[in-house]
Amino acid sequence: MDRLCKAPRTAQIVVVSRHEDFGFDPSSFGPGWELRRVQQIRDVERVVRASPPSAGVIDLQAEYSDAELGQLELALQHLHVTWVAITCDAMLADERVRRLIRDYCVDYVRTPFSVQELIYTLKHAHGMASLHGARVQETASRGTMIGECAAMRAMFRSLAKVAHNEAPVFISGESGTGKELAAQAIHDASSRRKGPFIAINCGAIPSHLVQSELFGYEKGAFTGANQRKIGWIEQAQGGTLFLDEIGDLPLESQVALLRFLQQGTITRLGGHQSIPLNLRIISATHVDLVAAQGDGRFRSDLFHRLCVLTLSIPPLRERGEDILQLANAVLTEHGHEAHRRIRGFSACATQAMMQYAWPGNVRELINRVRRAIVMTDNRKITAEDLQLHGGAELPRKTLDAIREEAEREAIRNVMASHGFHVVPAARELNVSRVTLYRLMHKHNIRVESQPAAGE
Repeated sequence: MDRLCKAPRTAQIVVVSRHEDFGFDPSSFGPGWELRRVQQIRDVERVVRASPPSAGVIDLQAEYSDAELGQLELALQHLHVTWVAITCDAMLADERVRRLIRDYCVDYVRTPFSVQELIYTLKHAHGMASLHGARVQETASRGTMIGECAAMRAMFRSLAKVAHNEAPVFISGESGTGKELAAQAIHDASSRRKGPFIAINCGAIPSHLVQSELFGYEKGAFTGANQRKIGWIEQAQGGTLFLDEIGDLPLESQVALLRFLQQGTITRLGGHQSIPLNLRIISATHVDLVAAQGDGRFRSDLFHRLCVLTLSIPPLRERGEDILQLANAVLTEHGHEAHRRIRGFSACATQAMMQYAWPGNVRELINRVRRAIVMTDNRKITAEDLQLHGGAELPRKTLDAIREEAEREAIRNVMASHGFHVVPAARELNVSRVTLYRLMHKHNIRVESQPAAGE
């Protein structure tokens, strides 16, 4: 408790009161404390929004109009300010006042009260606000990717390594796991961070436009080409180009992309000049590119050019307590969208989130929590608000199924790290080639055999 009562270099108390100063000044709190007085209700939102993590004291002894209470409610929703109310028995008879205190204040004092009692309560409130502010700051310093589980810590270590290399990176992971966020993090931590980061979704471009969108075109190259267009690849000069859903790239465009990776130059459609470029390629897809190669839908030579370095993002269902950490981060970011202050997740919601299989991964979690924030009438979000119905929407996986999935992912990751050469992959997995081929057949992992030298 003593830690909560100690002020940082400057600790702010926001005082919302029309008339009273409650008998204290900054010196009442000791060194390092700053009081900021707000007399007009219409100014509260602006002052609170711009404040650091703070404690707030709000005077609820006087009558407020419905409009003023509405303005107060908007201001009190900011989670980085922890509020204490001052009120009296007469005002506590008003249901509007009781609801405001119940939903938005950490504590309240009734008149008459001692100044020391109020100071102690406010110092405690400031300590709670500081804890929240420290958590938000820690999350911001790590970027938008959140995770503390073993799989995510391993992924962060790999991300740091590939960021300090210039080789192409291939990011694997299910849809919605955050592959573009990982690509952005690699760019931001690389020597190219001052250059552009261009992200395109290959699956979202009509097949007949892929060539012109990627490589650009000269004026008159085709009907409707009224002026020169700089393609996405050229726009990424000096920076990073992220090709999401590379598995959906048409074969014709795969050939042109391979030529660029080999030569480091492009030629705009309708042009004759080779343009040298210096940029890094990061690619990703949810498609099984090993199977796509076997089906003839993806070129093996392009695959090996793109998969020099690999990064695998685990699905949300394998991230344990990260699920709750992510849900709380979404609530912190979007809590202001609610019509009342939400105080977290109920026990049934927590249980449901931990039991649910999350087929849509982080993207689905964000959408469910945001919808619940807007639609809930509860002080805490419930499983019903999340439309998870106690976590029984999808059955839990059996232990055998979990083992099978872990084995399949381990083989795929090791194979990808060795360019899908069987011999070094078998050596790292500590199994024979025959055993590895049997496991690949078991998990339907197909790749053309490429004998290593000396076999």
